[in-house]
Amino acid sequence: MPPTIDPPPSGKRPGLPVEDTGQEAWKIFRIMAEFVEGFEKLSGVGPSVSVFGSARIPAEHPYYRLAERIGRALSDAGFAVVTGGGPGLMEAVSRGAQSGRSPSVGLNIQLPEREPRNAYQDVSLAFRHFFARKVMFVQSAAAFVVLPGGFGTLDECFEILTLIQTGKTRRVPVLLVGGEFWAGLLEWIDARLLGLGTIAPEDRALYAVVDDPEALLERIFAHYHDRGFALTTRERRMLFEL
Repeated sequence: MPPTIDPPPSGKRPGLPVEDTGQEAWKIFRIMAEFVEGFEKLSGVGPSVSVFGSARIPAEHPYYRLAERIGRALSDAGFAVVTGGGPGLMEAVSRGAQSGRSPSVGLNIQLPEREPRNAYQDVSLAFRHFFARKVMFVQSAAAFVVLPGGFGTLDECFEILTLIQTGKTRRVPVLLVGGEFWAGLLEWIDARLLGLGTIAPEDRALYAVVDDPEALLERIFAHYHDRGFALTTRERRMLFEL
């Protein structure tokens, strides 16, 4: 027989120990505080581009140099550049952005094994909770740029694609940088997800692959050519309900 959980003693309901209930209540206020600080600090930032990428790629890698160029190009084009604030490619993007004309924004996460903040942040926030941080990545983003990375980068990429696919946030460019890096995953998506019908053919248009900063900027500005960067009333409502 498969294992089972014994029922609680008669008359008792499972739940938190009494001493932990107060901590759970305070957790709610900590979460609220993260949202309030995030909305306040980012209210004047925009339009922005949120950039995701690996914390583990060293400065001597070609991806680091490419990420720095992308950060500088976005900043000089007038976008606030938002990253996770960590090392690796996040540092490279922040470094490039800070050397440009627009602000570099870091949304730092507190981890059990401390991930150092990079030193190239004009606006810096700290989060305990991933979900509060993810909302801040979306709030003012006119586009999302996804550099090579690991589980965290893939999580953020697919979270954004899901929000757009389900209509929970507005349609904006999602640009995957590095055709060679993404090729295997995109082939698998076509063969398995599209082949099985777990995504629709039109979902493939939710993202595009670019290989350099110039193509990236062209994609972003082409998307907004006929409408500008200001949010519509409908888009503001969507973000309020995110």
